[in-house]
Amino acid sequence: MTQIAAGLGGEEGRPTWLGHPRGLFVLFFAEMWERFSYYGMRALLIFYLTKHWLFSDGQAGVIYGAYTALVYITPVIGGYLADRYLGQRKAVLYGAVLLTFGHLLMAVEGEGAGQQDPAINIFWLALSFIIVGSGFLKANISVIVGQLYRRTDPRRDPAYTIFYIGINLGAFLGALIAGWLGETYGWAYGFGAAGIGMLLGLIVFVIGKPWLEGRGEAPDAARLKAPVLGVPLEWLIYLGGILCVGVCWWMIQNQGVVGTLLGGFGALLVGYVIFTAVTKLPAHDRDRIFAALFLICGSILFWALFEQHGSSVNLFTDRHVDRTIFGLEVPASVFQSVNAFYIILLGPLFAGLWLFLAKRGWEPSSPAKFGLALVQVGLSFLVLVWGAAAAPDLVPVIFIFLLYLLATTGELCLSPVGLSAMNRLAPAHMASLIMGTWFFASATGNFAAGLIASATGGHEGTATKESVLAVYSNVGWLGVGVGVAVLAVSPLVKRLMHLDTLQDDVVAGAAEVGEPQAAGMHPEGSIGKAN
Repeated sequence: MTQIAAGLGGEEGRPTWLGHPRGLFVLFFAEMWERFSYYGMRALLIFYLTKHWLFSDGQAGVIYGAYTALVYITPVIGGYLADRYLGQRKAVLYGAVLLTFGHLLMAVEGEGAGQQDPAINIFWLALSFIIVGSGFLKANISVIVGQLYRRTDPRRDPAYTIFYIGINLGAFLGALIAGWLGETYGWAYGFGAAGIGMLLGLIVFVIGKPWLEGRGEAPDAARLKAPVLGVPLEWLIYLGGILCVGVCWWMIQNQGVVGTLLGGFGALLVGYVIFTAVTKLPAHDRDRIFAALFLICGSILFWALFEQHGSSVNLFTDRHVDRTIFGLEVPASVFQSVNAFYIILLGPLFAGLWLFLAKRGWEPSSPAKFGLALVQVGLSFLVLVWGAAAAPDLVPVIFIFLLYLLATTGELCLSPVGLSAMNRLAPAHMASLIMGTWFFASATGNFAAGLIASATGGHEGTATKESVLAVYSNVGWLGVGVGVAVLAVSPLVKRLMHLDTLQDDVVAGAAEVGEPQAAGMHPEGSIGKAN
């Protein structure tokens, strides 16, 4: 059997598109529209906070950071509920319903009387529906991608890169269309467009169910239907989700609680993962979990810097950058589409580059790619600082494009690689937990990003060009320094991954990808050394 056939696990007869299961493209388009809604709203959010609700830059940065942190922390709970009870498909479907409702509520802007307007409570409620909906959808839709492939399938990294392109196609269109509509015609138009995008994502996911080939279903359908307190367990979980919306409505208005939650819950989560790895896993699986935790920790700093794009960089672009292109002044929110455009342009090149290097034994390890990512995102801020220093008035727009370019090449070294690594390194029964932990690190990074954005406002709470550039210089050098350190230790972390003994979690000849492997059995045709 050839190596490719081995990676397919004897499932060469499954219908494919472009060499991949058709379900990948269902997930591609569903996630594309979900990202359209999320990034369309995100492009406008910092301006909505400062220009419509009249929050200071410092307040808006913290609110933005708390909101995005909660968007990334709730997948830990959503992943756990999917693993144990709902299954990934139903969790994604429920999350999509909540997200659609939340994004449509964002279109209710009230009378524009600042924070005294009662409509601000609808705004908080809209954010809360989006937070909880993301919790059920984000980690679980990524897990379904992994379930379409065996752990040693060489198509896994390219599949996640294709999926990541779908994410960024939605992000590009969302920021471009919703951002332009919101700043040109009014907030309700921009947020309304985002809501329509989410509705389209929900429709695609429902229609495409047959192409998922049974992946992501509930682990015990009978248990899910069994009554608890007179209510089927499945509906009890859905009701719990609605209660969580109320909790998030309070938390998003009390951002300090979010920081405390991240610290306490993060310690418990990492402690639980380590305890499980040490007490319940064989040595190589345990080491792989430690390697995954190293990558997860490294991602926190990356996202703390990267997520300045939607907050402080967005405000900096609006106030201190010459946005005139071909004689037209481009709305600042539209520049949020630049990162996604670069992903679409460069994503296939990076996917091909990794395969080209892998065939020759030159591909950097996942830890090394993380180090490169940190160096590049640090340099992106330093380039803006250096460019701004040479511009006494408005900063030439080319430096914003360069900032996004370096941040994007860094992202391509970290995010799709990290998604794939989490699925590859985690045993099947811990897949959603580890993916949820990955998103928890993103939550921590996003909250830290809010604190950094708030710091750019200085003591007065309103960012100046000088205060922003001073912060960017500090965090830029920090990113470069930590990235170099990660590169230095990457060979040691790679050893913990034990790629030479990585095996599929399936019984030989099993029909279902991701079916738990019987103790002591090795799948036929597994690849001896995974890339």
